[in-house]
Amino acid sequence: MEKETSRYIERDISWLAFNHRVLQEAADGTVPLFERIKFLAIYSSNLGEFFAVRVAQQRNLVRISKKTKRELDLHPRLVLKNILSIVNNQQEEFSDIFENQIVPELKKNQIFLKRRLDLSDDQKIFVENYFKQNMLPYVQPVLLVKHKIRPFLTNASLYLSVMMRTKGKPNATIQYAIVKIPSEHLPRFIELPSSKDRHDLIMIDDIVRSSIAWLFPGYDVLDTFSIKLTRDAELYIDDEFSGDLLQKIKSSLQRRNVGPASRLVYDRQMPKELLKYLQSVLELENYDLLPEGRYHNNFDFFKFPHFGMKHLTQKPLEPLAYLPLERADHFFATIKEKDRMIHLPYHGYESVVKFFQNAAQDPAVTHIKIIQYRVGPTSRIMEALMNAVEKGKRVSAFMEVKARFDEEANIYWGQKLEEAGVKVHYSFPGLKVHSKAAIIRRMENGKAVLYAYLSTGNFHELTAKIYSDLGLFTADQRITGEIARIFSILETRKLPEKEFQHLLVGQFNLRSELVNLIKLEIANAERE
Repeated sequence: MEKETSRYIERDISWLAFNHRVLQEAADGTVPLFERIKFLAIYSSNLGEFFAVRVAQQRNLVRISKKTKRELDLHPRLVLKNILSIVNNQQEEFSDIFENQIVPELKKNQIFLKRRLDLSDDQKIFVENYFKQNMLPYVQPVLLVKHKIRPFLTNASLYLSVMMRTKGKPNATIQYAIVKIPSEHLPRFIELPSSKDRHDLIMIDDIVRSSIAWLFPGYDVLDTFSIKLTRDAELYIDDEFSGDLLQKIKSSLQRRNVGPASRLVYDRQMPKELLKYLQSVLELENYDLLPEGRYHNNFDFFKFPHFGMKHLTQKPLEPLAYLPLERADHFFATIKEKDRMIHLPYHGYESVVKFFQNAAQDPAVTHIKIIQYRVGPTSRIMEALMNAVEKGKRVSAFMEVKARFDEEANIYWGQKLEEAGVKVHYSFPGLKVHSKAAIIRRMENGKAVLYAYLSTGNFHELTAKIYSDLGLFTADQRITGEIARIFSILETRKLPEKEFQHLLVGQFNLRSELVNLIKLEIANAERE
């Protein structure tokens, strides 16, 4: 019996449609100019992670056995081909938006992105001096020799590929080289000397282009084309279901930036012979190649200078204070009175921070427990947990170290909490914990009362200002009791004796109850 696949959209293809919606915001002329530039950055940032994770996974599926492939709904090579076709079209749209919409709008506002041939004499001198004083130690020129010199390209770093000939020999064979663009060390956008009524900028890529002859004095440089290599960011753990998972993840993190290539992004104007040469030197397949415009790593548009032009940005909307909790005289009594829900980022995050700060200071609180999936580089919540230990409270935290691209940050915070006296539990084999929950035990009139916070978003004070999430404060015993059982599972790794009645919990009743709810809605629809 043939599988019904036409009714479904492969999940990675579906994700590309979502990211295209981000790109459409950049094309919307009603959106303020600097916000449109930010949407270009968001689109690019999303796409980079997509290739590092999802496309890398599709590439691995291409290599599996034919027998295993027959078990898949869609052939991975076809999915990969479709992904590259869609992304290629989107990249052409990206270039069109940037070159034909954004750049002209910048010019209308007296902001000019200059290239090498557009520079005035003063600007040429500035660029030359900037290169010598700031960039020379970082550019790392490498002459390519096929089968002899195979350079290692750093993950997600920018490079220029160079076509050149021995100086004074117009009939000599073309030779190739690569030069690193040090965007991780220096600003991507450099302000040039300009008149008072305008702002001239140059991208660091074009400063390297302008100065390339300094690096190869024995050659005539014919042309340069930008490239970027994205490496597979998956953490390949030999056995995820046994042993010390934390140590295995630490070891895998050290290998992440040297993983196999998942795409080579290149300037679509690059000659075919240079592309084939790079493909051979870097040992890449055809499906590893993705054409883009003149510039890559466009998530750097997050740092595009604004020159104080607030009229080109969206007027910031300040979040509303959730007054019942933020101004509560008795914080926990307010939660006990009735459940409280906040809607981020439209409400401020202060209620959540106060939940932990008040618990740390309250002499009636004896225990605090939290599940951490992602946390910011600085965190008042983490500080409150460490402060609670100093106040004599028993504090425990479950750190999910399989949080994609936040593994190192979570390991760092886990170690810092442990040093402060917090009991830290880490991921264990066979389970990934996505829950965002916390519970507080408070003694009231000689009895223990539990207070809980449940959220769709992480305990991350920065992303709470951006992402749309719901957060629930509750003292409802039906809910808090089951949350306490979840923490017991994570801490003891033992299955609960009773079934969950009020919460849907992964690996227990979540899937079956969701199916039941779907069937209920089908039945409701059929009755209409």
